[in-house]
Amino acid sequence: MSINVFNKYINPSRFPFFYGYLVMVVGTIGVWASLPGQTVGVSIFTEPVKEAVGLSRNQFSAAYMIGTIMSSLLISAAGRWFDRFGARKVAAMAAVVLAFALFMASLSDVLVSTIQRFISFYHWIVPFVFMAVIFFLFRFSGQGVLTMSSRNMVMKWFERFRGRVNAFSALSISLGFSIAPVLIDKLIQSFGWSGAWQFMGLALLVMFFIIILFFRDSPEAHGLLPDGQPPKGDCKAVEGRVMRSFEPGEAFRTRAFWMYALMLSFNSFFITGFTFHVVSIFETSGFPRSEAISIFIPIAAVSVSFSLFFNFISDWLQLKIILYVMIVGGFLAVGGLMGLTLGWGLYLVVAGLGIMGGLFSVLNAVAWPRLFGRKYIGTISGKAMSFIVFASALAPMVFSLSFTWLGSYVWVAWLSFCFMLFVAIASVKANNPRLT
Repeated sequence: MSINVFNKYINPSRFPFFYGYLVMVVGTIGVWASLPGQTVGVSIFTEPVKEAVGLSRNQFSAAYMIGTIMSSLLISAAGRWFDRFGARKVAAMAAVVLAFALFMASLSDVLVSTIQRFISFYHWIVPFVFMAVIFFLFRFSGQGVLTMSSRNMVMKWFERFRGRVNAFSALSISLGFSIAPVLIDKLIQSFGWSGAWQFMGLALLVMFFIIILFFRDSPEAHGLLPDGQPPKGDCKAVEGRVMRSFEPGEAFRTRAFWMYALMLSFNSFFITGFTFHVVSIFETSGFPRSEAISIFIPIAAVSVSFSLFFNFISDWLQLKIILYVMIVGGFLAVGGLMGLTLGWGLYLVVAGLGIMGGLFSVLNAVAWPRLFGRKYIGTISGKAMSFIVFASALAPMVFSLSFTWLGSYVWVAWLSFCFMLFVAIASVKANNPRLT
Protein backbone atom coordinates (compact mmCIF):
# COMPACT_ATOMS: atom_id res chain seq x y z
CA MET A 1 0.00 0.00 0.00
CA SER A 2 1.37 3.42 -0.95
CA ILE A 3 2.06 5.71 2.00
CA ASN A 4 0.30 8.49 0.07
CA VAL A 5 -3.01 6.82 0.95
CA PHE A 6 -2.76 8.56 4.34
CA ASN A 7 -3.26 11.91 2.57
CA LYS A 8 -6.91 10.92 2.31
CA TYR A 9 -7.24 10.94 6.10
CA ILE A 10 -4.71 13.63 7.01
CA ASN A 11 -4.97 16.35 4.37
CA PRO A 12 -2.85 19.45 5.11
CA SER A 13 -5.03 21.68 2.94
CA ARG A 14 -8.09 20.91 5.09
CA PHE A 15 -6.50 21.47 8.48
CA PRO A 16 -8.11 24.13 10.70
CA PHE A 17 -4.66 25.74 11.13
CA PHE A 18 -1.53 25.96 9.01
CA TYR A 19 -0.16 22.41 8.70
CA GLY A 20 3.40 23.71 8.88
CA TYR A 21 3.09 24.05 12.64
CA LEU A 22 2.29 20.35 12.94
CA VAL A 23 5.25 19.68 10.63
CA MET A 24 7.38 21.71 13.05
CA VAL A 25 6.35 19.45 15.94
CA VAL A 26 6.74 16.10 14.21
CA GLY A 27 9.97 17.23 12.56
CA THR A 28 11.36 18.03 15.99
CA ILE A 29 10.31 14.60 17.22
CA GLY A 30 12.06 13.14 14.19
CA VAL A 31 15.35 14.76 15.23
CA TRP A 32 14.81 13.48 18.79
CA ALA A 33 14.35 10.00 17.36
CA SER A 34 17.78 10.22 15.71
CA LEU A 35 19.41 10.33 19.17
CA PRO A 36 20.71 6.70 19.10
CA GLY A 37 22.75 7.61 16.03
CA GLN A 38 24.09 10.85 17.48
CA THR A 39 27.36 11.03 19.38
CA VAL A 40 25.59 12.00 22.57
CA GLY A 41 23.50 8.84 22.24
CA VAL A 42 26.45 6.56 21.51
CA SER A 43 29.04 7.95 23.93
CA ILE A 44 27.32 6.67 27.08
CA PHE A 45 27.60 3.13 25.72
CA THR A 46 31.34 3.39 25.02
CA GLU A 47 32.68 1.97 28.28
CA PRO A 48 30.32 -1.01 28.79
CA VAL A 49 30.10 -2.04 25.12
CA LYS A 50 33.82 -1.99 24.38
CA GLU A 51 34.37 -4.23 27.39
CA ALA A 52 31.52 -6.56 26.40
CA VAL A 53 32.80 -7.13 22.86
CA GLY A 54 36.50 -7.15 23.80
CA LEU A 55 37.87 -4.00 22.16
CA SER A 56 40.38 -1.48 23.47
CA ARG A 57 39.60 2.24 23.55
CA ASN A 58 41.60 2.87 20.37
CA GLN A 59 40.02 -0.10 18.57
CA PHE A 60 36.51 0.96 19.58
CA SER A 61 37.22 4.54 18.48
CA ALA A 62 38.62 3.30 15.17
CA ALA A 63 35.50 1.20 14.54
CA TYR A 64 33.38 4.27 15.24
CA MET A 65 35.55 6.33 12.88
CA ILE A 66 35.36 3.82 10.01
CA GLY A 67 31.61 3.33 10.39
CA THR A 68 31.04 7.09 10.41
CA ILE A 69 33.34 7.71 7.44
CA MET A 70 31.40 5.07 5.49
CA SER A 71 28.24 6.92 6.47
CA SER A 72 29.59 10.30 5.33
CA LEU A 73 30.24 8.89 1.85
CA LEU A 74 26.51 8.21 1.37
CA ILE A 75 24.98 11.28 3.03
CA SER A 76 25.21 13.35 -0.16
CA ALA A 77 23.23 10.65 -1.97
CA ALA A 78 20.63 10.77 0.80
CA GLY A 79 20.27 14.50 0.17
CA ARG A 80 19.47 13.78 -3.47
CA TRP A 81 16.96 11.13 -2.34
CA PHE A 82 15.30 13.80 -0.21
CA ASP A 83 14.91 16.13 -3.18
CA ARG A 84 13.60 13.28 -5.36
CA PHE A 85 11.40 11.20 -3.05
CA GLY A 86 10.46 13.65 -0.30
CA ALA A 87 10.81 13.78 3.46
CA ARG A 88 8.26 11.12 4.38
CA LYS A 89 9.67 8.21 2.37
CA VAL A 90 13.30 8.97 3.19
CA ALA A 91 12.68 9.52 6.92
CA ALA A 92 10.55 6.38 7.19
CA MET A 93 13.33 4.32 5.62
CA ALA A 94 15.85 5.82 8.05
CA ALA A 95 13.69 5.03 11.09
CA VAL A 96 13.36 1.36 10.10
CA VAL A 97 17.09 0.98 9.44
CA LEU A 98 17.98 2.63 12.75
CA ALA A 99 15.56 0.40 14.66
CA PHE A 100 17.09 -2.69 13.03
CA ALA A 101 20.60 -1.48 13.89
CA LEU A 102 19.63 -0.92 17.54
CA PHE A 103 18.28 -4.45 17.90
CA MET A 104 21.44 -5.81 16.30
CA ALA A 105 23.60 -3.67 18.58
CA SER A 106 21.76 -4.88 21.66
CA LEU A 107 23.00 -8.40 20.84
CA SER A 108 26.57 -7.35 20.02
CA ASP A 109 28.34 -9.60 22.51
CA VAL A 110 26.18 -12.61 21.63
CA LEU A 111 26.49 -12.13 17.87
CA VAL A 112 30.24 -11.53 18.02
CA SER A 113 30.74 -14.72 20.05
CA THR A 114 28.52 -16.67 17.65
CA ILE A 115 30.43 -15.42 14.60
CA GLN A 116 33.78 -16.23 16.22
CA ARG A 117 32.68 -19.78 17.02
CA PHE A 118 31.20 -20.27 13.55
CA ILE A 119 34.35 -19.22 11.68
CA SER A 120 36.73 -20.52 14.40
CA PHE A 121 38.56 -17.21 14.43
CA TYR A 122 38.94 -15.64 17.89
CA HIS A 123 40.50 -12.28 17.12
CA TRP A 124 39.70 -8.64 17.89
CA ILE A 125 39.11 -8.02 14.18
CA VAL A 126 35.72 -9.79 14.43
CA PRO A 127 34.15 -7.44 17.01
CA PHE A 128 35.93 -4.54 15.28
CA VAL A 129 34.25 -5.21 11.92
CA PHE A 130 30.92 -5.92 13.59
CA MET A 131 30.94 -2.64 15.53
CA ALA A 132 32.08 -0.71 12.44
CA VAL A 133 28.99 -1.98 10.59
CA ILE A 134 26.75 -1.11 13.55
CA PHE A 135 28.21 2.39 13.76
CA PHE A 136 27.73 2.84 10.01
CA LEU A 137 24.04 2.00 10.34
CA PHE A 138 23.70 4.24 13.41
CA ARG A 139 25.39 7.24 11.86
CA PHE A 140 23.94 7.00 8.37
CA SER A 141 20.33 6.41 9.35
CA GLY A 142 20.29 8.44 12.59
CA GLN A 143 22.74 11.32 12.55
CA GLY A 144 22.54 11.57 8.78
CA VAL A 145 19.29 10.72 7.03
CA LEU A 146 16.67 11.00 9.79
CA THR A 147 18.09 14.26 11.13
CA MET A 148 18.50 15.82 7.67
CA SER A 149 15.04 14.77 6.49
CA SER A 150 13.25 15.98 9.61
CA ARG A 151 15.06 19.32 9.74
CA ASN A 152 14.83 20.07 6.01
CA MET A 153 11.13 19.23 5.96
CA VAL A 154 10.45 21.90 8.58
CA MET A 155 12.60 24.45 6.74
CA LYS A 156 10.68 23.86 3.48
CA TRP A 157 7.38 24.81 5.13
CA PHE A 158 8.63 28.24 6.23
CA GLU A 159 10.54 31.18 4.76
CA ARG A 160 9.95 34.50 6.55
CA PHE A 161 9.19 32.76 9.86
CA ARG A 162 11.98 30.20 9.50
CA GLY A 163 14.11 31.52 12.35
CA ARG A 164 11.24 31.82 14.79
CA VAL A 165 9.99 28.33 13.98
CA ASN A 166 13.50 26.94 14.28
CA ALA A 167 13.73 28.60 17.70
CA PHE A 168 11.02 26.28 19.00
CA SER A 169 12.51 23.25 17.29
CA ALA A 170 16.09 23.99 18.35
CA LEU A 171 15.04 24.71 21.94
CA SER A 172 13.21 21.40 22.15
CA ILE A 173 16.08 19.49 20.53
CA SER A 174 18.70 21.12 22.80
CA LEU A 175 16.72 20.28 25.92
CA GLY A 176 16.10 16.74 24.72
CA PHE A 177 19.71 16.08 23.80
CA SER A 178 21.04 17.71 26.97
CA ILE A 179 19.11 15.43 29.30
CA ALA A 180 19.62 12.40 27.04
CA PRO A 181 22.96 11.30 28.59
CA VAL A 182 21.39 11.26 32.05
CA LEU A 183 18.30 9.36 30.86
CA ILE A 184 20.34 6.87 28.83
CA ASP A 185 22.65 6.33 31.79
CA LYS A 186 19.61 5.54 33.94
CA LEU A 187 18.35 3.10 31.30
CA ILE A 188 21.73 1.37 31.27
CA GLN A 189 21.83 1.23 35.05
CA SER A 190 18.31 -0.23 35.17
CA PHE A 191 18.26 -2.60 32.16
CA GLY A 192 21.88 -2.89 31.08
CA TRP A 193 23.33 -1.55 27.85
CA SER A 194 21.56 -4.26 25.83
CA GLY A 195 18.14 -3.51 27.28
CA ALA A 196 18.66 0.23 26.78
CA TRP A 197 19.33 -0.25 23.06
CA GLN A 198 16.28 -2.54 22.73
CA PHE A 199 14.09 0.09 24.38
CA MET A 200 15.35 2.70 21.92
CA GLY A 201 14.73 0.32 19.00
CA LEU A 202 11.07 -0.03 19.99
CA ALA A 203 10.79 3.76 20.19
CA LEU A 204 12.07 4.00 16.60
CA LEU A 205 9.32 1.64 15.39
CA VAL A 206 6.77 3.98 16.97
CA MET A 207 8.52 6.87 15.19
CA PHE A 208 8.09 5.06 11.88
CA PHE A 209 4.31 5.25 12.19
CA ILE A 210 4.45 8.93 13.22
CA ILE A 211 6.45 9.65 10.07
CA ILE A 212 4.00 7.78 7.83
CA LEU A 213 1.03 9.58 9.33
CA PHE A 214 2.22 13.17 9.63
CA PHE A 215 5.37 13.92 7.60
CA ARG A 216 4.67 15.99 4.45
CA ASP A 217 7.26 17.24 1.98
CA SER A 218 6.28 20.83 1.13
CA PRO A 219 3.35 23.27 1.35
CA GLU A 220 3.20 23.67 -2.45
CA ALA A 221 2.45 19.94 -2.84
CA HIS A 222 -0.86 20.56 -1.03
CA GLY A 223 -1.78 23.90 -2.58
CA LEU A 224 -0.41 25.92 0.34
CA LEU A 225 2.15 28.71 0.69
CA PRO A 226 5.27 28.76 2.90
CA ASP A 227 4.41 30.34 6.27
CA GLY A 228 0.73 29.80 5.43
CA GLN A 229 0.31 33.28 3.93
CA PRO A 230 1.88 35.54 1.28
CA PRO A 231 4.44 38.16 2.41
CA LYS A 232 3.22 41.62 3.37
CA GLY A 233 4.41 44.64 1.46
CA ASP A 234 6.34 46.08 4.43
CA CYS A 235 7.99 42.77 5.41
CA LYS A 236 11.54 43.38 6.70
CA ALA A 237 12.61 39.74 6.90
CA VAL A 238 15.64 38.79 4.79
CA GLU A 239 13.45 36.44 2.73
CA GLY A 240 10.56 38.87 2.53
CA ARG A 241 11.10 39.08 -1.22
CA VAL A 242 11.38 36.43 -3.93
CA MET A 243 14.96 35.28 -4.64
CA ARG A 244 16.20 32.57 -6.95
CA SER A 245 17.41 29.16 -5.80
CA PHE A 246 20.99 28.18 -6.61
CA GLU A 247 21.83 25.00 -8.50
CA PRO A 248 23.90 22.61 -6.32
CA GLY A 249 27.05 22.98 -8.45
CA GLU A 250 26.70 26.74 -8.32
CA ALA A 251 26.34 26.69 -4.53
CA PHE A 252 29.39 24.47 -4.05
CA ARG A 253 31.59 27.03 -5.83
CA THR A 254 30.83 29.80 -3.33
CA ARG A 255 33.04 30.70 -0.37
CA ALA A 256 29.94 30.94 1.81
CA PHE A 257 29.14 27.24 1.37
CA TRP A 258 32.64 26.14 2.36
CA MET A 259 33.05 28.43 5.36
CA TYR A 260 29.67 27.56 6.87
CA ALA A 261 30.22 23.87 6.14
CA LEU A 262 33.71 23.94 7.70
CA MET A 263 32.56 25.72 10.85
CA LEU A 264 29.63 23.35 11.29
CA SER A 265 32.04 20.46 10.70
CA PHE A 266 34.43 21.76 13.33
CA ASN A 267 31.56 21.94 15.79
CA SER A 268 30.76 18.32 14.99
CA PHE A 269 34.42 17.30 15.30
CA PHE A 270 35.11 18.98 18.63
CA ILE A 271 31.84 18.18 20.37
CA THR A 272 31.92 14.58 19.11
CA GLY A 273 35.48 13.99 20.30
CA PHE A 274 34.85 15.68 23.63
CA THR A 275 31.56 13.86 24.24
CA PHE A 276 32.88 10.47 23.13
CA HIS A 277 35.76 10.63 25.62
CA VAL A 278 34.12 12.89 28.21
CA VAL A 279 34.59 10.46 31.12
CA SER A 280 38.26 9.94 30.30
CA ILE A 281 38.86 13.67 29.73
CA PHE A 282 37.42 14.54 33.12
CA GLU A 283 39.06 11.72 35.02
CA THR A 284 42.51 12.61 33.66
CA SER A 285 41.84 16.24 34.61
CA GLY A 286 40.97 15.34 38.20
CA PHE A 287 37.17 15.34 38.00
CA PRO A 288 34.86 12.42 38.98
CA ARG A 289 32.72 10.48 36.46
CA SER A 290 29.51 11.98 37.83
CA GLU A 291 30.70 15.49 37.00
CA ALA A 292 31.61 14.40 33.47
CA ILE A 293 28.04 13.24 32.86
CA SER A 294 26.43 16.26 34.54
CA ILE A 295 28.41 18.84 32.56
CA PHE A 296 25.88 18.52 29.74
CA ILE A 297 23.26 20.27 31.88
CA PRO A 298 25.03 23.70 32.13
CA ILE A 299 26.18 23.34 28.52
CA ALA A 300 22.54 22.88 27.57
CA ALA A 301 21.54 26.01 29.48
CA VAL A 302 24.03 28.09 27.49
CA SER A 303 23.13 26.31 24.26
CA VAL A 304 19.40 26.86 24.69
CA SER A 305 19.88 30.55 25.52
CA PHE A 306 22.00 31.24 22.44
CA SER A 307 19.85 29.09 20.19
CA LEU A 308 16.63 30.76 21.28
CA PHE A 309 17.97 34.31 20.98
CA PHE A 310 19.75 33.93 17.64
CA ASN A 311 16.97 31.87 16.07
CA PHE A 312 14.47 34.61 16.84
CA ILE A 313 16.62 37.37 15.36
CA SER A 314 18.02 35.30 12.47
CA ASP A 315 15.11 36.31 10.22
CA TRP A 316 16.51 39.86 10.21
CA LEU A 317 20.18 39.37 11.11
CA GLN A 318 23.08 38.76 8.70
CA LEU A 319 24.15 35.14 8.88
CA LYS A 320 27.83 36.10 8.98
CA ILE A 321 27.35 37.73 12.38
CA ILE A 322 26.00 34.44 13.73
CA LEU A 323 28.89 32.61 12.07
CA TYR A 324 31.45 34.77 13.89
CA VAL A 325 29.73 34.37 17.25
CA MET A 326 29.98 30.63 16.69
CA ILE A 327 33.68 31.01 15.86
CA VAL A 328 34.20 32.80 19.19
CA GLY A 329 32.47 29.86 20.88
CA GLY A 330 34.92 27.54 19.14
CA PHE A 331 37.91 29.44 20.51
CA LEU A 332 36.43 29.35 24.02
CA ALA A 333 35.87 25.58 23.88
CA VAL A 334 39.40 24.96 22.63
CA GLY A 335 40.88 27.20 25.33
CA GLY A 336 38.77 25.44 27.93
CA LEU A 337 40.15 22.05 27.00
CA MET A 338 43.67 23.46 27.25
CA GLY A 339 43.01 24.74 30.75
CA LEU A 340 40.74 21.99 32.10
CA THR A 341 43.36 20.58 34.47
CA LEU A 342 43.73 24.05 36.03
CA GLY A 343 40.05 24.33 36.90
CA TRP A 344 39.19 27.55 35.07
CA GLY A 345 38.99 25.67 31.78
CA LEU A 346 35.76 24.06 32.91
CA TYR A 347 33.91 27.37 32.59
CA LEU A 348 35.31 28.01 29.11
CA VAL A 349 34.34 24.50 28.01
CA VAL A 350 30.77 25.03 29.21
CA ALA A 351 30.54 28.45 27.52
CA GLY A 352 32.25 27.39 24.29
CA LEU A 353 30.40 24.11 23.76
CA GLY A 354 27.13 25.80 24.71
CA ILE A 355 27.63 28.63 22.22
CA MET A 356 28.71 26.32 19.41
CA GLY A 357 25.94 23.82 20.09
CA GLY A 358 23.30 26.53 20.23
CA LEU A 359 24.40 28.23 17.03
CA PHE A 360 24.90 24.93 15.21
CA SER A 361 21.15 24.40 15.51
CA VAL A 362 20.62 27.86 13.99
CA LEU A 363 23.06 27.74 11.08
CA ASN A 364 22.60 24.10 10.09
CA ALA A 365 18.87 24.70 9.69
CA VAL A 366 18.64 28.31 8.49
CA ALA A 367 21.86 28.83 6.51
CA TRP A 368 21.29 26.53 3.52
CA PRO A 369 17.81 27.72 2.47
CA ARG A 370 18.81 31.32 3.27
CA LEU A 371 22.04 31.17 1.26
CA PHE A 372 20.87 29.04 -1.67
CA GLY A 373 17.05 28.68 -1.65
CA ARG A 374 14.67 25.77 -0.97
CA LYS A 375 14.59 24.00 -4.35
CA TYR A 376 17.73 21.89 -3.85
CA ILE A 377 17.94 22.05 -0.07
CA GLY A 378 18.36 18.27 0.22
CA THR A 379 21.33 18.05 -2.14
CA ILE A 380 23.09 21.15 -0.77
CA SER A 381 22.52 20.40 2.91
CA GLY A 382 23.36 16.75 2.23
CA LYS A 383 26.78 17.77 0.90
CA ALA A 384 27.40 19.85 4.01
CA MET A 385 26.12 17.02 6.18
CA SER A 386 28.64 14.65 4.61
CA PHE A 387 31.44 16.95 5.84
CA ILE A 388 29.82 17.22 9.26
CA VAL A 389 29.53 13.45 9.59
CA PHE A 390 33.07 12.92 8.27
CA ALA A 391 34.42 15.33 10.88
CA SER A 392 32.55 13.51 13.62
CA ALA A 393 34.08 10.27 12.32
CA LEU A 394 37.62 11.51 12.77
CA ALA A 395 37.05 13.05 16.19
CA PRO A 396 37.01 10.03 18.55
CA MET A 397 40.15 8.57 17.00
CA VAL A 398 42.04 11.88 16.94
CA PHE A 399 41.13 12.57 20.57
CA SER A 400 42.05 9.00 21.52
CA LEU A 401 45.45 9.15 19.78
CA SER A 402 46.18 12.51 21.36
CA PHE A 403 45.75 10.88 24.76
CA THR A 404 47.25 7.42 24.19
CA TRP A 405 50.20 8.48 22.02
CA LEU A 406 50.99 11.97 23.33
CA GLY A 407 49.70 11.57 26.88
CA SER A 408 47.19 14.43 26.92
CA TYR A 409 44.06 15.75 25.22
CA VAL A 410 45.71 19.19 25.09
CA TRP A 411 47.44 18.34 21.80
CA VAL A 412 44.14 17.97 19.95
CA ALA A 413 43.18 21.36 21.40
CA TRP A 414 46.20 22.98 19.72
CA LEU A 415 45.30 21.34 16.41
CA SER A 416 41.77 22.69 16.80
CA PHE A 417 43.06 26.18 17.57
CA CYS A 418 44.99 26.31 14.28
CA PHE A 419 41.93 25.20 12.32
CA MET A 420 39.73 27.78 14.04
CA LEU A 421 42.21 30.53 13.19
CA PHE A 422 42.02 29.57 9.51
CA VAL A 423 38.19 29.59 9.50
CA ALA A 424 38.07 32.96 11.28
CA ILE A 425 40.30 34.60 8.67
CA ALA A 426 38.79 32.91 5.62
CA SER A 427 35.19 33.73 6.64
CA VAL A 428 35.70 37.50 6.31
CA LYS A 429 34.41 37.35 2.71
CA ALA A 430 31.85 34.57 3.22
CA ASN A 431 28.92 36.77 2.14
CA ASN A 432 25.42 35.60 1.21
CA PRO A 433 25.55 35.00 -2.58
CA ARG A 434 21.80 35.66 -2.98
CA LEU A 435 22.26 39.20 -1.70
CA THR A 436 25.30 40.13 -3.78
